[in-house]
Parts: sequence; C-alpha cells; structure tokens
Amino acid sequence: MTDSKKKNLHVKTGDRVVVTSGKDKGKMGSVRTIKTDKDKVVVEGVNMITKAVRPNPAAGIQGGLTKFEAPIESSKVMVVCPACEKPTRIKHEIKDGKKVRVCKKCGEQIDV
Repeated sequence: MTDSKKKNLHVKTGDRVVVTSGKDKGKMGSVRTIKTDKDKVVVEGVNMITKAVRPNPAAGIQGGLTKFEAPIESSKVMVVCPACEKPTRIKHEIKDGKKVRVCKKCGEQIDV
C-alpha cells in the first residue's frame, strides 16, 4: 500500500466495542486511538501490558512499572450498537445526503 492511500476502518474513536478473540475475549471498552497505518486500535482497559521505566531525574520521571493499553488488531473488535446493546457488524447507508453507519441487527443509526 502506498502512503497516499488512506485506510478506512469499521470503528471510530469513541465507539464502544467488544473483543471477539484472544486473551481479552468478551471485554468491552471504548476506542481511544486508531492506528490506520497498521490496522490497529487501542481500547480502554483491554490488552493491558506492564512496562519497566527507568528513572530520569532531569525530566522528573520516576522509575518503576507502568501499565498501559497496547494496540490490538481492528479485526478482533466488533462495534456495540447503542440501541440494541449487542455486538454487530455495520453497514453503510446514505441518509439526508450523508453516509452513515447502521446496525445490521436492529437497523438503528450508529453515528449520531
């Protein structure tokens, strides 16, 4: 893929998602950031890893162990519909001249 093309993912920042596979299967959280170049998303409270940090007195950083969310593949998450509260695939429809995301299960609009 060239750098000029922009990938579109099925999730957006702020969406509530559920993890469908892996060690965190079944966990829910909201999408914090999206890394489109690698097709990965960072979900709040999911895929927590621990990293050792060296102290740096000049920068005021205290050393120790820190926990943070690591990115996971975007294909391993499903959007949770705000209307029916179920994980669902999305489809795109044009309403009032705008392209919106719609729940496949209940037909409600996901984008507000």
